[in-house]
Amino acid sequence: MNLSEAQKWVGKENFADAIAVTRRDFLTGTVAAGIATGAGLGSIYFGYGKSVGSPLRIGVVGTGDEGSVLLGAHNPDYLNVVAIADIRPYNIYRAFHGDASSASANTARPGLMAKYKWATEDEARKKVKVYGAYEELLADKNVEAVVIALPLHLHAEAAIKAMRAGKHVLTEKLMGHSIHECKEMGRVARETGKILATGHQRHYSILYDNAVHTIGTAKLLGDLHSIRAQWHRGNLPGNDSWKPPMPDDESFAKKLAGWKKDLATAKPSDIDALTKRIAQIEAQIEDKVVDAAKYGYTSMTLADGSTRTPLQELIRWRLWNRTGGGLMAELGSHQLDAAGIFVSAMHGPGKKVKPLTVTAVGNRSIFPADREIDDHVYCMYEYPAPGYDEDKNKKIVVTYSSINGNGFGDYGEVVMGTKGTLVLEREQEVMLYKGGAKDTRVTVAKAKDGTPTLDTTESGGGGGAVAGKPGSDGAPPSRGYTEEMEHWAWCIRNPSPENQPRCKPEVAIADAVIALVSNVALANPDTQPRITFKPEWFDIASDDTPEGVKPDVARDRYKI
Repeated sequence: MNLSEAQKWVGKENFADAIAVTRRDFLTGTVAAGIATGAGLGSIYFGYGKSVGSPLRIGVVGTGDEGSVLLGAHNPDYLNVVAIADIRPYNIYRAFHGDASSASANTARPGLMAKYKWATEDEARKKVKVYGAYEELLADKNVEAVVIALPLHLHAEAAIKAMRAGKHVLTEKLMGHSIHECKEMGRVARETGKILATGHQRHYSILYDNAVHTIGTAKLLGDLHSIRAQWHRGNLPGNDSWKPPMPDDESFAKKLAGWKKDLATAKPSDIDALTKRIAQIEAQIEDKVVDAAKYGYTSMTLADGSTRTPLQELIRWRLWNRTGGGLMAELGSHQLDAAGIFVSAMHGPGKKVKPLTVTAVGNRSIFPADREIDDHVYCMYEYPAPGYDEDKNKKIVVTYSSINGNGFGDYGEVVMGTKGTLVLEREQEVMLYKGGAKDTRVTVAKAKDGTPTLDTTESGGGGGAVAGKPGSDGAPPSRGYTEEMEHWAWCIRNPSPENQPRCKPEVAIADAVIALVSNVALANPDTQPRITFKPEWFDIASDDTPEGVKPDVARDRYKI
């Protein structure tokens, strides 16, 4: 079965058969090429409709790095972007024109003009309204739903205001900046009847879903007992993606002068690229006119004695606790979400297994005191394995590290069981090994009783069976952004209790609890050497929170 054949199976009566075929054949490679592209397969694989009739009219609140990724990943057959809101000229420019800083950046953030084939920004603005303050967008009655990609501290405020304004919401991860905020978001979703989804896109990755099938249904790994995850980056002082240059940085003026000089003598083939780079850096410099304090951003004296301005807090919001959540919120939450998915697969369909404990240490050993967040975190979690209620020794241990200063190993997960090992790298490749042998190539065969089993071929130095490599068109596997937005739109267009996003509030709050409680352990290694998770923290209806703040949906900042 290839992709073109699979695409014919979009009738609702064939969903189950299509999903069964893709999962069964995934590791043997017969449909890996089709699955890897992700093109048109999400609706078949995950069982939602191939269209929503009239595309959902959405507004995108926050069009920075992540917001522009979501703009680039959305499918116009499901969602129609009719409005955007951002207070930074640079972000508004990229929302329309895409990111010209590199080829890879432009692939991830192509811009609305390329997405909808509009020739000019003037033409695009006739279709897409542009707002500054996001509250103005929420008052737009043409907007049915909003995608929120604001700094973390604004997720709850914007989501609750949006739902009370009658909009459905998809917010970037984490769900909220604190657990009481997450519970407030979940309660307002229940009160208003609006669909609230959170963008943990691995719930919509075909690679990860097949890993779940491998672990839980086919049981090819045997009994899971250990998971190792990491996200390592080469960020160093002076080259830190979370501390981008400010609009008045001297480097901008130098680049701008150099590119304008190059443009005067450029070959015709280079003119377009240079013109786009010049326009983008001019938009970035224009950010200096933003009155960030007007929008609630603050100044503070840093530990190194320097003063952080409101504009710096806006542009570099990930560096401080008031606006961000550090490595665990931005990176670790994704991988602990994946670990939870894998552990839950061992317990059977429909289970969302919570961790038992966390132990963590962190430090800022590379970066200076120009920030509050750690640049290294190391965490260890205990999860219950099947049979834990009868035998407390039955646990699955998850270790996680996220560091700056050295990107060796990049990011991914290693899932270890008694029969095999599953390695997922960069959301792009899946490798399966029998036992722990890294030099053993593995395919999936049938045992005598008909069940799947690992079939081993010694390969000397080969790499294991790889599933989910780029397809024949060279495209990387879908990371799930497109599918999460498609399904969100489909659930809204097909309202029913059973039509819910895969990362609904009851699921998303668990990921937030894990990340934010890990931050508590990191901040207090002496007084909190080991934290036991309380079931009440994961319950939206419970007033119990790890930070000790009672949820309150009547807060002034939630009023519209």
